[in-house]
Amino acid sequence: MRALTVRQPWADAITHGSKHVENRTWELPAKHVGTRILIHAGQGYDPMGRFIIADHDLVASWPDTRGAITAAATLTGSHWSKDGTCCRPWGQEVAYHWQLADVVALPAPVPCKGRLGFWTPPADVLAAVEQQLAEATR
Repeated sequence: MRALTVRQPWADAITHGSKHVENRTWELPAKHVGTRILIHAGQGYDPMGRFIIADHDLVASWPDTRGAITAAATLTGSHWSKDGTCCRPWGQEVAYHWQLADVVALPAPVPCKGRLGFWTPPADVLAAVEQQLAEATR
């Protein structure tokens, strides 16, 4: 299973919130549509998140995990958006909007280093994630 690194607070918004669109500057490759991916919370924090996410109490309730896989999701498609209005409140202007569905949060984030683009976690990390996902879907 491939992973995608997402900066905070956006990784938490996917994992623990209602964010079902990931904004990217590049189009989702067709081969990834319909696949299950892992959401990796990167080490970085996007300071604009404090201004974009209006519910500050909600953000404060999220764990702000960094450097770990926090969830799995299915990529269902993507589209280009010039004005971002199609995917409010999460869609950004002048970006590709990748649709995420069936998000499952891991009970315990699995630490590992991330990378740019799609990447494959080490075997021990994948095993730990897959065990949690199997237990979560019972």
